[in-house]
Amino acid sequence: MKILILGADGYLGWPTVMYFSKKGYEVYAVDNLSKRKIETEYGVEPINILKPFNERVNIWNKNQKNQIKYLVADLLNYKVLCEILEEFRPDTIIHYAEQPSAPYSMASREKAVFTQHNNVIGNLNLLFAMKKFCPNSHLIKLGTMGEYGTPNIDIEEGWLELEHKGRKDRVLFPKKPGSFYHLSKVHDSANIEFACRIWGLKCTDLNQGFVYGISTEEMELDYENLSTAFHYDSIFGTIINRFITQIACNKDMTVYGKGDQKRSYLNISDTIKCVSIACENPPKNGEFRVFNQFTEFCSLNEIAKKIKNYADKNKIRSNVTHIENPRIEDEDHYYNPTNTSLISLGLKPIIMDDNQIDKIFKLVKKNQNRINLNTLDPNIKWKK
Repeated sequence: MKILILGADGYLGWPTVMYFSKKGYEVYAVDNLSKRKIETEYGVEPINILKPFNERVNIWNKNQKNQIKYLVADLLNYKVLCEILEEFRPDTIIHYAEQPSAPYSMASREKAVFTQHNNVIGNLNLLFAMKKFCPNSHLIKLGTMGEYGTPNIDIEEGWLELEHKGRKDRVLFPKKPGSFYHLSKVHDSANIEFACRIWGLKCTDLNQGFVYGISTEEMELDYENLSTAFHYDSIFGTIINRFITQIACNKDMTVYGKGDQKRSYLNISDTIKCVSIACENPPKNGEFRVFNQFTEFCSLNEIAKKIKNYADKNKIRSNVTHIENPRIEDEDHYYNPTNTSLISLGLKPIIMDDNQIDKIFKLVKKNQNRINLNTLDPNIKWKK
């Protein structure tokens, strides 16, 4: 099987590239390296020293039998995108290639416009190129649980059975995103569903919780050279990474607002497993399928408590402080999302426990001299 992976240099893209290559798939890895440019712009970088995209691919190709083909290219360049699809004719396209930061998208008008232009137009270009050159390819698109927001009803997997004034229909689940980044994902989902319904394309939309973790089996082959980015900063770092980095630096864990906001999350290895399950169980032509991709959900306070319990057991100083919430979001809300599809297809979740926290903590301590403490606190506010 031929797999095209877009956004292949990213936190999730790179482990996915290695995973499918190791499984024997013919892999074509593409990235425009824009996230590295944003890191430079904001003065943030991963805690681990990350090899350049081409170097990681070359190191992999030197030591593994199944070679990875790669290209630095942008989905906004429709001509190049068409050339890639016409030449490679992928069976599956895994699409991570979007600006992934909610705070970045809220920093200014320019950042919001860049985020939506890059994400929405890049995705539209891909849909048109697929229609022209590989209409039978299976598109696996990374969405986000943040598309739904926090509605006062149970969150289903993408669709909602609706009865209104005696009539019934199946509609896309209502969306209430919390940033211009999450809005771009909503627009993507609407455009993809339309392309499936009108053109007969097929897609699995993976609405993912936030991801934590530092390694997969493939990275462990040569972690120094093949690792993926570990971000702890307030632009790209998820809350688990940030909290663990704070206790490693003898700082308080800073919870935004009251901390009762509930969010869903999963381990990076489970992300790769979910993508693999979707790949091995494709939808029918014309089907827009949504999987909610997470394994656990809880409040920010509960996450902080888990990490504090680990710290207390290991005699690590830890404390929890509540700070003004830089975001505009509900802090008291109902939250009950469904995630049955991937579980029913065989996903066996990794649970965030002391062992998982310990792995991250040890990586942070090993690289503590690389931590920029100024990037831990939020400096982008939704309402200025």
